[in-house]
Amino acid sequence: MLIKKGAEANLYLEDWHGRKVILKRRLPKKYRVPELDKEIRFYRTIHEPQHIHKAKEAGVPTPTIFMVDVVEATIVMEFIEGKQVKQILDGLSSEERQHLCRYIGELIGRLHNHRVIHGDLTTSNMILTSQGRVVFVDFGLSERSIEVEAKGVDLNLMKRAFQSIHFKYAEECFDAVFEGYAQVVGGSVAKKVLEKVREIGRRGRYVSER
Repeated sequence: MLIKKGAEANLYLEDWHGRKVILKRRLPKKYRVPELDKEIRFYRTIHEPQHIHKAKEAGVPTPTIFMVDVVEATIVMEFIEGKQVKQILDGLSSEERQHLCRYIGELIGRLHNHRVIHGDLTTSNMILTSQGRVVFVDFGLSERSIEVEAKGVDLNLMKRAFQSIHFKYAEECFDAVFEGYAQVVGGSVAKKVLEKVREIGRRGRYVSER
C-alpha cells in the first residue's frame, strides 16, 4: 500500500514474511540520462542503509534494515509504530515540549559526533514511540562529514522546520534542541556550529532580499 509519494522515492506499507515493513523504492527519473539515473539510484540505495547503520552505532534509534535490493533500488526496513513529532509537538505542555526537544538535540549531537549528517532534519522525519524513544527516519539525503558547515546546514534545516511548521514555539524548541546538542558535542564545538547556523541564516536573508 502506497503511504507516501516523495520526490526521491515512494514508501509502501507491506507485509514481509509476517512483519509489517516499509518498502522504500527509488523510481527512475525520466528527466535524467538513464545511465546517470541508474547510478544515482544505485548509490543512494547502498548509502542510505550504511548511514542508518552508522546512526544506530552512534546510539540513535533508527529502523532496522531487513533487505537491500540495488537492482530494484529498493530497501525493506522496519515499520516504526508511533507518531511523527510533527503531529504531537504543538499539543504538548511547554515543559514536555522542551524535554522532547532537548532529547532530539542530544540525538543530533550523537549523529554529528559520529560524522553522520542527516540531511533532512524535520519533525516529519522523527517518530515518537509509545516507549518514549524518538526514531530518526529517512536518511536518503544523509552524508558523512566532520565539517562545521555540514553540521550547521543540518541544524539550520531543523530551525527552519520549527519556524515553518511549529512557528508559535520555534524559538523555544530550537533553543532546547541546541541545549541538548551542546551537552553531547561540548561547548566549544556547539559554539562554532551555532555561529555557522546564524551565518547560514544571514546568507538566506541576503539571497531573499536581492
